[in-house]
Amino acid sequence: MDQKGFIKHVFPGGNTTRGFVSFYDNILFQEDARKIIILKGGPGVGKSSFLKKISERFCDLGYDIEHHHCSSDNNALDGIVITNLKIAILDGTAPHIVDPVTPGAIDEILNLGDYWNEEDLRKNKDKIIMIRKEVGRLFKKAYNYLAAGSAIYEAWTNTEKLALNPSKLNIKSQKLLEELFEQHPVRNQLGKERHLFGTAITPGGLTEYLHTIIGTSKNVYMIKDSPGASAKHIMNRIYNEAVARGFYVECYHSPIDVDKVEDIIIPELDCAITVSNDYHKAKVFPTNVIDLTTCLEESIYRPLQAEIDKDKRLFDDLLQRAVVSIQKAKKAHDELESYYIPNMDFEKINEVMEDVVKKIMAFVE
Repeated sequence: MDQKGFIKHVFPGGNTTRGFVSFYDNILFQEDARKIIILKGGPGVGKSSFLKKISERFCDLGYDIEHHHCSSDNNALDGIVITNLKIAILDGTAPHIVDPVTPGAIDEILNLGDYWNEEDLRKNKDKIIMIRKEVGRLFKKAYNYLAAGSAIYEAWTNTEKLALNPSKLNIKSQKLLEELFEQHPVRNQLGKERHLFGTAITPGGLTEYLHTIIGTSKNVYMIKDSPGASAKHIMNRIYNEAVARGFYVECYHSPIDVDKVEDIIIPELDCAITVSNDYHKAKVFPTNVIDLTTCLEESIYRPLQAEIDKDKRLFDDLLQRAVVSIQKAKKAHDELESYYIPNMDFEKINEVMEDVVKKIMAFVE
C-alpha cells in the first residue's frame, strides 16, 4: 500500500445522563473478528501508548484504523480496530471490563501488569487506594449532575413540545424515509446494526470527531432539531428500516439522551444522516438539510420562550458542573498514574508490542 490508512475516531463508551454506558461489545463483533487482544493492567501501565504505536505502525502501512477514544480522557485510547484485517486491541480494565468470549480461537489476554514493580507499588498502597476512592467520588458527582440535567432536559422538552405541530413533523419524516429507501427494496439477507458514541462528555467538554465518521459519505442528510422538535423518532425509524431492508448500519448515540441516535451511517448507500443542534454539530457540508424546528408553531412558541431559555440555562449549568467534576477526576487519575509510571518496565512492554505486531502481520495475506 502506497498511502497511509484513514483513521476514524469514535467513542465506545460514554459519561451520560445514565452514568457510564458501554458499547464495548460493538467495537468488533465476535463473528467478524479474526483476533481480539485484550489489554489488562492498571493506570499508567502504557495501554493507550501501546495502542497508539500499533495504530501508527499499521496506518503507515496503509491500513484503515478506528481509534476508540476514552470518554474520561479524550486524548487517550481505549481500543483500536485494524478494519481491513478485522483485528482489535482493547483496554479491558474498569470501568469497561472486557473478558474473553472465545478464548484462544479469537480472544487473547495480554497483562501489562506483568511488567510493573509490585514491591514499590505496595509501598504506596494507602495513597493509591485513597486516590482511587476520590476518582470514584468525582465520577459519581458528575453522574449526579448529569442525571439532574436529564430531568431539566425533559422539562425543557415537554415545554417546547407544546408548540410542536406533529402533522408537519410526520410529513417531513415520511418524505425523508421515502427519499432514502424507495429505490432500495427489501433484500434477501439480514441487516446488521452497530452502536457507538460519536460525541462524548469529556474533560474537554462535549467532544466529537464527527467529520471522520460522516465526512467520507457522498450523501449527507442533516436534520436540524431541538428538544421539542426532536429527530429521535425519525432517526430510530431510519436505522430500523435500513436494517429491515438488509443493510449494515452504524448508529451513534447521544450522551445526553442515550436512546437517541444522532448519527447513522449506511455504507452500502454511501449515505450518512446526522442531527444538528446546540449539543451536536458535525463539521461537514450536507447535501440535504431537513429543518424540524420549522414544525414549532411560532405563535405558541413565543410566549414560552422565556421559560425555555431558563430551562436551557439550567441544563447548561448542570452539564458544565459535570464536566468540571470529570476534569477533577482526570486530574486525580493522572496523580494515580504517577505512582505506576516510574514502576513500569517500558522496554519490556515495547518488546511485547513488537511481538503483537508480528502476530498481526501473520494475518496479512
